[in-house]
Amino acid sequence: MQHSAEQHSTRLIVVRHGETAWNVDTRMQGHVDIELNEHGRWQAEQLALALADEGVQAVYSSDLSRARDTAAAFTERAGLALQVEPGLRERAFGEFEGLTYPEIAQRWPEQARRWRERDPSYGPAGGETLQQFYTRCVAVGESLAARHRGQLILLVAHGGVLDCLYRAAARAELAAPRSWQVGNATINRLLHSEGGFTLVGWNDAAHLQTAT
Repeated sequence: MQHSAEQHSTRLIVVRHGETAWNVDTRMQGHVDIELNEHGRWQAEQLALALADEGVQAVYSSDLSRARDTAAAFTERAGLALQVEPGLRERAFGEFEGLTYPEIAQRWPEQARRWRERDPSYGPAGGETLQQFYTRCVAVGESLAARHRGQLILLVAHGGVLDCLYRAAARAELAAPRSWQVGNATINRLLHSEGGFTLVGWNDAAHLQTAT
């Protein structure tokens, strides 16, 4: 019989997609559907092997192919259904999408400053504000966790999404500079209960240490 605390808690493994060409080039991807590169596909396979014996009971992924393909590497091995959740998409970066950080700073210096300083009320033209994005990510994370009380679920999403979930779990201010890593295809563990998210483990990259 499960302990009552376990029955009312959800364990989550949250993963950023594998590497893409735009990750290497530090281009803003946002909602642009960029595929995994060769190294990203290798990372997805290593992730699938690392999670094989975890006992994951449900898998959700962003609808963007870089996340969906990362998740599929696991679900195909595990024989689980891959459930697509558009709410796990990366932040919409609007007119910044496809550009590098230096290009953004050159074109829009004042906007780049507000971006760099993590102004919660700022969003690029055609994109989401940081506050809107955070609210979306935490709401979808909580909704999926509530759907699977007493279970272990896997969420495959994007760097920005994981950053928001980390902040929610660590009670970190939205405007605070990031002092934690969000690596491609690393394993990150959270617990969700009535009190919200709590951190269990973060940015475990041990399965990615083998040379390609």
